[in-house]
Amino acid sequence: MSLQLAWENEQTEYEITGELISLLEQILQKAGEQEAVQEGEVALTFVDDETIHQLNKEYRNIDRPTDVLSFAMHESMDDEMEINYGTDSAADGEQLPGDMLGDIIISIPRAIAQSEDYGHSVEREIGFLFVHGFLHLLGYDHQDDATEAEMMGKQEAVLEQIGLTR
Repeated sequence: MSLQLAWENEQTEYEITGELISLLEQILQKAGEQEAVQEGEVALTFVDDETIHQLNKEYRNIDRPTDVLSFAMHESMDDEMEINYGTDSAADGEQLPGDMLGDIIISIPRAIAQSEDYGHSVEREIGFLFVHGFLHLLGYDHQDDATEAEMMGKQEAVLEQIGLTR
C-alpha cells in the first residue's frame, strides 16, 4: 500500500482540476518517501476564508483566517487539544481507519492571494501549503528559526522534485 489522498472541495472560487489532484498525489508520494512514511491516508479539504477562519477560531483560538490547518490523527504531544472526529458510522461501533494520518484544510482564497504576493502559480502555492500541512501531520513544527528552517528545507526539496519551483 502507498500513501492515499482523499479530498473534498467546499469552495467555489477556484476550480480543482484532475491535474491539480494528480500533482498533489505526486507531492504526497515524494514527501512520504522523504520522510520514510510508506502508507496512510491524508484527507484534504479545500475551503473558503470564512470556513478556515471558523476552524482556526474554534481549534486554535485565533480569530482570523489562515492559509492551512492540519489535524493529526495521532498526536504525540500531551498538551494538544483533543479533536472529536465523530461520524455517523462511529456511532455504530466502527473504528476510524488505523492508517489515517490526519486532515489538511487549505483556504483557496489565501492560496490565491499568497501566490500573487510571492509571484508564482496558484498550483505551486497549493502544493506548498499541502506539503507544509503534511509535515505538520508528521509532527514537524516551526516554533523557532531552526525548526522553521528545517521545515522550509524539507518543503522546498519535495516541491523541487515535482518541478514546482518559485
